Amino acid sequence: MCGRYVMARAVGDLLAEFDAELEEEVVIPPSWNVAPTADVPILLERLVDGEPVRQLHIARWGLVPSWAKDPGIGSKMINARSESVLEKPAFRKATRTRRCAVPADGYYEWKGEGRGKQPYYVHPKDGSPVVFAGLYEWWKDPSKTEGDPGRWLLSTSILTTDSPPEGYADGMLAELTALHDRVPLPMDRRTMETWLDPQAEDAAALVGLVRAGAHDVAEGWRIDAVGTAVGNVKNDSPELIEPVGSLF
Repeated sequence: MCGRYVMARAVGDLLAEFDAELEEEVVIPPSWNVAPTADVPILLERLVDGEPVRQLHIARWGLVPSWAKDPGIGSKMINARSESVLEKPAFRKATRTRRCAVPADGYYEWKGEGRGKQPYYVHPKDGSPVVFAGLYEWWKDPSKTEGDPGRWLLSTSILTTDSPPEGYADGMLAELTALHDRVPLPMDRRTMETWLDPQAEDAAALVGLVRAGAHDVAEGWRIDAVGTAVGNVKNDSPELIEPVGSLF
């Protein structure tokens, strides 16, 4: 599960970190409390004169299928289960031809019940950015005319996978399992390059590759208990990720 995350890096830093370029100028305000339907950066590759070019684009978080009647459906599609992504009508075509990477500093997860839920911030120990496997889609707004810059909506979804089974994990992986039974699918750089390749055709093999390496990447994470202010989407500042106590 991934319902809130942090993406507070500047555009220039993302371009340099991931060797990407811009098709057009974009503005990405830093956010320590990214919520569904927010505009977020994604990395994708397109063929330009027969060669793959990596680009950074801005997409709405919550994938809107091309066949949707309105974009509201996207709020229910912020995540896509990797186990069934090739079977679901909303995701299967995108998995074959519109794969992306979603950069982040880390993500939030909650544990507990009701008002007593405790938020935790999950992030790489070394402070490096993480990239989640994602999908993107274009939706055409039938109410807008040709030439209207708002006619096409770019949206995205983050793939998730199961946490390591109890008894088969220790250290950080055991902590992730105790925190939640799902995790967003992280990729190392080599896996990301394969996932983004627009010429790769075996979607099932690509999903399998990302799933196989996810837990190895996650071993380099840490989990910090943070304040409850993150539960309100109106709160958005670096203080949200400051640790407030030990895990659980």
